[in-house]
Amino acid sequence: MKQIIKKVIPYFLLDWYHFLWSFLGALIYGFPSKKLKIIGVTGTNGKSTVIEMISVILEEAGFKIAVLSSIKFKIADKEEPNMLKMTMPGRFTLQRFLKQAVNSKCQYAVIEVTSEGIKQHRHRFVDFSLAVFTNLSPEHIEAHGSFEKYREAKEELFKITKGVHVLNTDDENVSYFLKYQADKKYGYGLTASKDTNYQLLATSYESNANGIVFEINNKVFRLNLFAQFNIYNALAAISVGLSEGISLETCKKALEKIKQVPGRMEIVISAPFKVIVDYAFTPNALEKVYSSIKDDFNPSRMICVLGAAGGGRDKWKRPVLGKIAKEYCDKIIITNEDPYDEDPMEIINQIAEGAENSTQKILDRREAIRDSLKQAKKQDLVIITGKGCEPWICVENGKKIPWDDRKIVKQEFEKLNYGIKK
Repeated sequence: MKQIIKKVIPYFLLDWYHFLWSFLGALIYGFPSKKLKIIGVTGTNGKSTVIEMISVILEEAGFKIAVLSSIKFKIADKEEPNMLKMTMPGRFTLQRFLKQAVNSKCQYAVIEVTSEGIKQHRHRFVDFSLAVFTNLSPEHIEAHGSFEKYREAKEELFKITKGVHVLNTDDENVSYFLKYQADKKYGYGLTASKDTNYQLLATSYESNANGIVFEINNKVFRLNLFAQFNIYNALAAISVGLSEGISLETCKKALEKIKQVPGRMEIVISAPFKVIVDYAFTPNALEKVYSSIKDDFNPSRMICVLGAAGGGRDKWKRPVLGKIAKEYCDKIIITNEDPYDEDPMEIINQIAEGAENSTQKILDRREAIRDSLKQAKKQDLVIITGKGCEPWICVENGKKIPWDDRKIVKQEFEKLNYGIKK
């Protein structure tokens, strides 16, 4: 029905429709963002992890916070998983969430801001005090029409946020975000930059199977997270903390308490082989996950289970995902992910083409996970990507199948009940 409406109604009317609904939502709930300090996090990858990190830093500093991300909804001490299969919810849901945060006497709300949300004016009438840019790579191209329009949607958050901008100055697209005015600009990265008022530089950084280690101003951070990209995520969160007057020591104390981020490089099984579940569904994210596993864990073999995010969209990236898997993986199992109304086997075949068909194709995702575990031997590593901690598989006619890659892995692992393979 939504697709029919989009085709029938002119774009400018749809645009006004989204805008007016945003105004109405804010009006009904009394423009709650005016009574909160709103932090918006945008970028292609890393948003949810950065939000998790920001939230623990703010709480360590004694603030009461609200969090809205693809992982969870949290208001003060009440938390629940995000079951909407939508990273940035609709206007009324968002404004109601902010109103509840005000009623719970929260001082901050940390929100994951998406390009699709901005395109549909869900960010309107939300008074952002601080905007964070993580990184940018091609994604949602079909929805926006081009990479440039996708980037411009992300830029909108910085155009409307006049307080503090926190920017990854190592990202090749950062210049587009630097051009917007702000009271303060914080840059972060692994290489020095003079483009911002304040620069947070990590030195003596290292990433391995024990976690990530880096220094800031001779203070050593040791985090129980993996992959170099999580150093960037930590730097983004620390920059937010510093901009809010929180000490580097408090940021360190908070981040070192994080054990794992749900569905993000999350180790689900540790022995006799490792199984990691990660949300990665963009080419850039997938390559970073695969290369990080190779570098940090150095497994005997890497067995990869993957699909393609979302039927009916971003078809261009399917063979690209397959090509990346072929480059890094010793065994490739392509399976179902979120086909919506598209033929899932057609999606699988398109990914397999990129891998030059040197793959297994298993339609049933549970069976694919089971098979990956059966193949694994001691010192191997199984990496399952695309869904992370998402609670559904979305299939045709709007149907949702309850799901959680992490739970499925544990269930199938327990069923195997075997000794360590040689």
